Amino acid sequence: MTTRLSPVQLMTKLIRFPTVSRDTNLPLINWVEEYLNGHGITCHRHYHPDGDKAALFAHVGPEVEGAVVLSGHTDVVPVDGQAWDTDPFDVVARDGKYFGRGTCDMKGFDALAIWTLVEAHHAGKPCQLALSYDEEIGCLGAPPMIDAMQGVVPKGGPVIVGEPSMMRAVTGHKGGQGFDTHVKGFEVHSSLLPQGVSAILEGARIIDFANHRNAENAAAKPSALAAMFDPPFTTWHVGQVSGGTAHNITAKDCTFSMDFRAVPGDDTVALKEAYLAHVAEIEQGMQAIHPDTGVDIKMRFDVPPLVPEEDGAAETLVRRITGDNGTHVVSYGTEAGQFQAAGYSAVVCGPGDIAQAHQPNEFITIAQFEAGHAFMRDLLQQLG
Repeated sequence: MTTRLSPVQLMTKLIRFPTVSRDTNLPLINWVEEYLNGHGITCHRHYHPDGDKAALFAHVGPEVEGAVVLSGHTDVVPVDGQAWDTDPFDVVARDGKYFGRGTCDMKGFDALAIWTLVEAHHAGKPCQLALSYDEEIGCLGAPPMIDAMQGVVPKGGPVIVGEPSMMRAVTGHKGGQGFDTHVKGFEVHSSLLPQGVSAILEGARIIDFANHRNAENAAAKPSALAAMFDPPFTTWHVGQVSGGTAHNITAKDCTFSMDFRAVPGDDTVALKEAYLAHVAEIEQGMQAIHPDTGVDIKMRFDVPPLVPEEDGAAETLVRRITGDNGTHVVSYGTEAGQFQAAGYSAVVCGPGDIAQAHQPNEFITIAQFEAGHAFMRDLLQQLG
């Protein structure tokens, strides 16, 4: 029989796989599946359409519905350009902390979830594991994984998404959408500006939509649900802009991504339509000058919000174990909203501080990791 690895040993194994989102995660998936198979656990995969990545899910214990689902993602953000004091793809214990890319976000939780699944299997208790890909580039991998789980394993019950929350029960988060926007202009010498269409200048008109919307939203009175968030309103943002050929030529191209993060309760369909309507208005003016100009838009991500549930099963379970009765919401998105949209009760609860995610010298404190381990031991007593 395969040796049962400790949570720290599991985390060390996982972090040694450099599963940056732009690269494959298959070596990690292969190892996890081999390890679980060694304990007699059957695993299932759902592959990315390109075949270079896969999600993995498994069910242990009686074949009954309602098992607790432990959900995490396998990808991490790049370390390019970051100054690390240690090898980012090795776990180093120092000063009461475990350093390494993914210790906090979120291979620390993944290790705890794998440990729990193995323990539940040997105890004959129902539990499920769901490990996704491409979370870091827009939560792209969870929805197809959730779809693939249906009918292959029994329908799960409470879902615990282990993003770092300092082991607090996070019951709400913002949703978001991102739109890759390509403005196509018409080049002329800048001295003949009215005869051309500057993709950069027209792109600036589109981007200014974010400024107006942010000002309007900040000035409005927030709903009771929105008031729980910081900031208490939906925000629009452009983080990068690229375009232009030379300083004296009207720009042929301008590309950027317009994103919004919406508080639960805001109509995300209406938000999307408002942006598209603004773009269409700008595009009409461009094409009045030259018909070959225009704006192409492609949705980059669509993450639903996590809406606080009234007496939700996932929240109730986590609060029972942690004793946390506080109200906690976050402004970033997670896969919890996607599980909730698919009909699951979901909550975010995991070890570590989100402030350490994506940072050079990323770490999780040993105390937080042990708190996560204690939570899983208590969860095992609750299963079944």
